[in-house]
Amino acid sequence: MAQDDLVWGIVALPSQLFYGVQIPAALWFISRGKPQKGKTIFVDARKLGDMKTRRLRELSEADIFKIADTFTASDEGRLADVRGFCAVVTTEEIAKQDFILTPGRYVGIEEQEDDGEPFEEKMARLTGELSELWQELRRLEDETRRRLGAIGYEI
Repeated sequence: MAQDDLVWGIVALPSQLFYGVQIPAALWFISRGKPQKGKTIFVDARKLGDMKTRRLRELSEADIFKIADTFTASDEGRLADVRGFCAVVTTEEIAKQDFILTPGRYVGIEEQEDDGEPFEEKMARLTGELSELWQELRRLEDETRRRLGAIGYEI
């Protein structure tokens, strides 16, 4: 399908969008008459939506319009790639990737804002915080064992 330029676009959806299905799904749009010949749009929408229950995620109307507007902009040739969200890719680029059609491969990872803290300092701070949390965990474990023992339950 990709070699024959039939894949108009692929949207990677977030997990838990459908009852009883925990894994993410993907929408494939196939067309012989797609607007941008030789190009495919990839959208990574896995971070969209909000959890409505513990087991069900729902896309908002704004999320749906964001995806639809992305396709419209692509069809009109005015879409700029957005790292971590969307990319328009030529069939030649897809061929270089052995025709693997996973959106994440083409959209990449969204850019993270630099917080200005040097890596070494951040790692020292975070490992120190982790060490403190582990000490607190051991203290709480000992306290839990002591209290359970006091009422006749040994762990």
